[in-house]
Amino acid sequence: MDKIRIRGGRPLQGRIQISGAKNAGLPLMAASLLTDKTLTLSNLPDLADIATMEKLLEQHGATAEVEGENGTRTMRLTAGRISSTTAPYDLVRKMRASVLVLGPILARCGEARVSLPGGCAIGNRPVDLHVKGLTALGAEISLEEGYIHAKAPKGLKGGHFVFPQVSVGATENLMMAASLAEGETVLVNAAREPEVNDLAHCLVAMGAKIEGIGTDTLRIQGVAALHGAEHRVVADRIEAGTYAIAAAMTDGDLTLTGVCPTLLEALLKLLGEAGAKIETFEDGLRVSRANGVMMGVDVMTEPYPGFPTDLQAQIMALMTTSKGAAMITETIFENRFMHVPELCRMGANINVHHSSAMIRGVEKLKGAPVMATDLRASVSMVLAGLAAEGETVINRVYHLDRGYERLEAKLAACGADIERLRGE
Repeated sequence: MDKIRIRGGRPLQGRIQISGAKNAGLPLMAASLLTDKTLTLSNLPDLADIATMEKLLEQHGATAEVEGENGTRTMRLTAGRISSTTAPYDLVRKMRASVLVLGPILARCGEARVSLPGGCAIGNRPVDLHVKGLTALGAEISLEEGYIHAKAPKGLKGGHFVFPQVSVGATENLMMAASLAEGETVLVNAAREPEVNDLAHCLVAMGAKIEGIGTDTLRIQGVAALHGAEHRVVADRIEAGTYAIAAAMTDGDLTLTGVCPTLLEALLKLLGEAGAKIETFEDGLRVSRANGVMMGVDVMTEPYPGFPTDLQAQIMALMTTSKGAAMITETIFENRFMHVPELCRMGANINVHHSSAMIRGVEKLKGAPVMATDLRASVSMVLAGLAAEGETVINRVYHLDRGYERLEAKLAACGADIERLRGE
């Protein structure tokens, strides 16, 4: 199993091109199942999760043609005929986003059988909102032997569904399904994340009728069929945020290109309060320290436009070496503090009480062998290693390959002493 070795203490200097967003690319790929025409997606990142979704779509009968690399990847997906309506456990267990094929297959074929999903072990992430929402559209759903079995032999019907809590995946699944349902569907308290909006704009390009994009109420007029389209995947705001934190944590100076700064407003506001200097321009930003020191600030994760849970581990890494104390409260996922023991192995002073963590900044972290527990925890170990004295070896880095394209190469080009140690 691969490891990553980092010799820390080097400020990051340079420019990083931000890749397309994994969390946008996956639902966009699933949307290809809604039509028998070709959906062309550009700016698609080269990641393990993208490859897993590609295999899943091919299992359903879709074909995929890929060209380009390093920020220029384009994938052409054509699901001319859906040969299988079952998403099997051996593929779905690798990635939670696999459940996103449920809505499209059900809407197009009148039946779908999808294994209960896997993915990061960051607590209970139920599919009940997906099930309840599709039931509101007329589906008959049962859970049998670890599979969601959904039927709508006469097609889905428009309906009204209020999300009891914001769910990105359920919003995406219902939006795709409703695009082919008969009549109007209204989704209330829908997720507003940029990746959800990106999917909505792609669906519109495919012929869907969606109003309220970017708000918490979506109105979808079902159509008889969707057609092909060309769509560019939105930039990865989580990748951009991670590198912005890396610049602040290493006392570096990074310019991040290819991303709209407005997607990062919550993070940039907090980094500014903590002592970062931030310059924004139309398609990027530059991050450094304003006066050489970072201060502890309190953080609470919230649905967009609040502070994203996918940057919680990274901001905690920053707070471990900031001056003073900081309180981080996680409101989205339970069990998302599994990086805390690993950061403490490197000398961090962190105390967890229920859904909050109190961090008291230390002068320096010390390099140590650590283990990644999930995707974002993995990259928090990388950030800690970049700032620490000595050598850090991160184990189980396959998590990183799921969500960060060319991580080592991008960091090494900016002065990091980082290398991948290939496993046997």
